[in-house]
Formats: sequence, C-alpha cells, structure tokens
Amino acid sequence: MVPRIFAPAYVSVFLLLCCPREVIAPAGSEPWLCQLAPRCGDKIYNPLEQCCYDDAILSLSQARQCGPNCTFWPCFELCCPESFGLTNNFVVKLKVQGVNSQCHSSPISSDCHSKRYFP
Repeated sequence: MVPRIFAPAYVSVFLLLCCPREVIAPAGSEPWLCQLAPRCGDKIYNPLEQCCYDDAILSLSQARQCGPNCTFWPCFELCCPESFGLTNNFVVKLKVQGVNSQCHSSPISSDCHSKRYFP
C-alpha cells in the first residue's frame, strides 16, 4: 500500500512523463509582449506596417490627395486647410509622434499652394 502523501507525487511524475515536452503553437506565432495592441475602431493593426487614419487601417506607404496640387502620407503628415473661400489653399504639416497632432500646432512640411505641376 502506498502512503497517501506519495500519491500526488506519483500522479505528477506520471503526467510529466506522458505529456509532450514541446509547446504546440501555430506556425509563425511569436509570443506577444504584455502591452495593449493598437486599435483602429474595433480592429487591431500592426504599427510597424500600418497606421490608423480616419477609422481606416492604411499601409505606411499609402498616399492621399491634399487639395488639388499635392499629396501627403496620412501616417506621417496632416493635410491642413490654410484658407477658405474662393481659393482653398492647403498646407501639409508633420505629425508629431506621441502627441495628438493638430494643424494649428504642427510644423509645416510643404506648402501645396506653391507647388506647380507641369505636364
């Protein structure tokens, strides 16, 4: 007869010998760091490859139109109206990392009004 104190030890040794020694995980899965994943609306995105712009996930290399004369990269720049009325002038400004960037406080990247495109 086995003393009661050794019964849990026998069960533990049995489980250690019978269980696989490798963790079975899907291919290409890496451990996640213990931090919140960035979200865009209700979707998770990879900030090394994508950004959240206007509740849409964009590639870091994706460009958009800023006024009639120039383009900007929404992941890194802001398209800011400079004036309203008959002549709508736009300015592209840099987004400042770690801050909720806004047109009135961001540095100018380029002036769309001064750009001229020749065919």
